Amino acid sequence: MNNVILIGFMGCGKTTVGLRLSYRLQRTVIDTDKEIEKEEKRTIAEIFAAEGEAYFRARETDCLRKLKESANSQIISVGGGLPLREENRALLHELGQVVYLRAEGSTIYDRVKGDTTRPLLQGGDPLAKIETLLRERDPYYRAAADVVITVDGKSFSEILDEIEEQLGNDLA
Repeated sequence: MNNVILIGFMGCGKTTVGLRLSYRLQRTVIDTDKEIEKEEKRTIAEIFAAEGEAYFRARETDCLRKLKESANSQIISVGGGLPLREENRALLHELGQVVYLRAEGSTIYDRVKGDTTRPLLQGGDPLAKIETLLRERDPYYRAAADVVITVDGKSFSEILDEIEEQLGNDLA
């Protein structure tokens, strides 16, 4: 499949890069979190609060299975925790080229501080939580990725150029 899938931690730029890449490549963009919210008719935070993380992670897997049947030549942005499941990593590879947008904890903290819609950052020391989660998740992101793009200190244009350079013929 000729999709480009963007993965990475919350706040690394998946949504914005996805939108800008969709304009550049003239492809539609799908955000798995938005798809789940649309189907569930509630926000991710509401799903977490009512059903818990395990339920939400199962919904992510369902979403990928549906996309495998329908998505072609699209940009797909996925939730930060989606690649943690082995089944999801396999599905991502089946869907297309996987780009890991990698960011340092300090970059992520600067982007998400004060955002109360992110369930995993509520309470305690958000920067410490980000650093811990990044260390835990990085091996899963790398296992899922075909390409790793470090986004710290780069403009969106530089990030898009690097994605196109790295994927090359896979974008045709």
